[in-house]
Amino acid sequence: MTILAALLAATPTPTPTVNPAETFYSPGTIGFLLTFFVAGSAVLLIFDMVRRVRRVRYRAEIQEKLAAEAEAASKPAANKAKATKPKA
Repeated sequence: MTILAALLAATPTPTPTVNPAETFYSPGTIGFLLTFFVAGSAVLLIFDMVRRVRRVRYRAEIQEKLAAEAEAASKPAANKAKATKPKA
């Protein structure tokens, strides 16, 4: 343990050659344009997805209504068939 402490104490800490307060980091114009492109693409994809989900939901609702109408139309026919059967 003392060897590790001696090695760490003997290692000098590096001093920065440039003052960090004076350094300016920026993605620049290319970074701005790429970020704008990604955000715009995401918005367009979301609008397209909402439109497609709405279309699928409406189709499902229409199919349910048609199935309910077909079932309602077949029940009176079945009831009429039962009613017209002669009793033995």
